[in-house]
Amino acid sequence: MKIALLRVFYVVALVLALPIGMAAAQSADPFEYGWNLDGDASELRFLSVKKQKVAETSSFATLSGLITEDGQAQVRVLLDSVDTKVDLRNVRMRFLFFETFRYPEAVITTQLSPDLLTDLHLTRRKEIELPYTFTLRGVTLERTTDVAVTLIDNDRVVVSSITPIAFTLEELDLEEGRMKLQEAANVDITPIGVVSFNFVFDRAQPGTPPDLPEATLTPAAVALEEKGVMTEEACLGRFEILSKTGNIFFASGSTRLDDKSIPLLENLYDIVDRCPSFRLEIAGHTDSVGSDAQNQTISERRAASVASWLQDKGIPSDRLVAVGYGESRPIVDNDTPANRARNRRIEFTALTE
Repeated sequence: MKIALLRVFYVVALVLALPIGMAAAQSADPFEYGWNLDGDASELRFLSVKKQKVAETSSFATLSGLITEDGQAQVRVLLDSVDTKVDLRNVRMRFLFFETFRYPEAVITTQLSPDLLTDLHLTRRKEIELPYTFTLRGVTLERTTDVAVTLIDNDRVVVSSITPIAFTLEELDLEEGRMKLQEAANVDITPIGVVSFNFVFDRAQPGTPPDLPEATLTPAAVALEEKGVMTEEACLGRFEILSKTGNIFFASGSTRLDDKSIPLLENLYDIVDRCPSFRLEIAGHTDSVGSDAQNQTISERRAASVASWLQDKGIPSDRLVAVGYGESRPIVDNDTPANRARNRRIEFTALTE
């Protein structure tokens, strides 16, 4: 009986001592060795509202980040990995809203103060005010938000938003993208986005400082879509969406492709290559400035320039049909410079045999 009681006391003492031992094992230096983001466990979500009352929450599947030994933190978001749970909605977000072929990533940076976190190994959770910068589409905003820092164990920490963060689409240069989305999806979209996050970091190993991989610019490298040959629905939807980007550029009065067109053309090539059962009609359109004959000629030659670019990339010529419609098919009246710019466009249509 006495031996049994001694064993019970021993177990109780051991259990009670565990938290003390664990706390002692924690480092008082919150940034010792630095930290790497666990992208699979982390989340960055944004909420949008359409039709004035329908709220939709989306996220990003590919995140990378680090916290250095002096508390500098950075999180990169690969925008191609946007996840709305619907394939063609993802494609619209990539090509029309974020224009990921031009702006592949968003970046969040901040400086964490060690003075605010030196007792994290004891408190386990702290709420702090955190200034940060957010860069998207070449626009950088400086903001402050409240975050919760939670130490799961000595080698794992979570940084979470306490309250959602609101942005206007205008301040992020996303208003034009919103208009394109509205036109493509035929819905009204509220010009505000609301963001929340849950970033999970693992402590780096001694002698191996945290590493941040470079963003990949490979078309659709991290897109949540079927790989290889696409279905008919996926192909038809993508060509329709690409036609609405307005990112095929030519010098004024010229039929030579501007280098600014290359990012979108690379994505177009990737899609054409993965839709081998379709021929592609490449249609040139102009505004009403100039004579009918001039506009007809320039529309044909611009379409031919796009077809030639795709052929040089390896798409067989018999899969491409270049046509010009001149000024005969405007999508808006040619009454303002902005409208005329919209009418000067290249459209893509999948042709079945």
